Amino acid sequence: MTTKPLLHLTDVQTHIGPYHILHGIDLTVPEGEVTMLLGRNGAGKTTTLRTIMGLWQASAGRIAFAGEPIGGPQAQRTTPEIAQRGIAYVPESMGIFSDLTVQENLVLAARHARRASEIDTQRLEWIFGLFPALKKFWRHPAGKLSGGQKQMLAVARAIVEPRRLLLIDEPSKGLAPSIIRNLVDAFNELKRQRTTILLVEQNFMMAKALGDRVAVMDDGRVVHAGAMAELAEDEALQQRLLGLSLGAHQ
Repeated sequence: MTTKPLLHLTDVQTHIGPYHILHGIDLTVPEGEVTMLLGRNGAGKTTTLRTIMGLWQASAGRIAFAGEPIGGPQAQRTTPEIAQRGIAYVPESMGIFSDLTVQENLVLAARHARRASEIDTQRLEWIFGLFPALKKFWRHPAGKLSGGQKQMLAVARAIVEPRRLLLIDEPSKGLAPSIIRNLVDAFNELKRQRTTILLVEQNFMMAKALGDRVAVMDDGRVVHAGAMAELAEDEALQQRLLGLSLGAHQ
């Protein structure tokens, strides 16, 4: 059975100033699955996420979410409009407010809450189950958290309310293996709940552990798309597309 796409990019091009970054992206993200977006540095992965989110506008092509256009010259939506459809973005920079407490960061991310008591209690306890450190440091300034704890907070902000689609940019970058395992467990729990995820990642072992589908980018284009398991088993294809092999990373 083929899973219907939740997100679909057709011939998407993006210019940033004088630079032509995306050269006709075709990408399908099936609903309820984790799609990994892989590629060498500078391939256009972050630009793709930012274009989907409306932070940069597509100069050509079409972006459709749940069958409705959200991006492209004919139907560009603002970033708040895109977020209101149930899409959340976790940038590589994490996007947390360092001077605010963990609690205040989550309250700001919960659109329908003005104070912590208005956040859905069951969902908050579920988040604490995924990331116990956030409960421990609930009233601490976010800037004093470790790198791994900040990443947990960034993800928690994205999921403090139910989302249909998460766009996550390199969540494991610079983190210890134990924290990466924690993130993998959390993303697998989201996956079990049928949350759709488009995840940029350089850690191939994490990609293998999480991904249902994979798209590999090079020079602003998708040059390979298929099942993550097939790429994980084909070291020659890994070498050709990414300049690495899974065997060298075990």
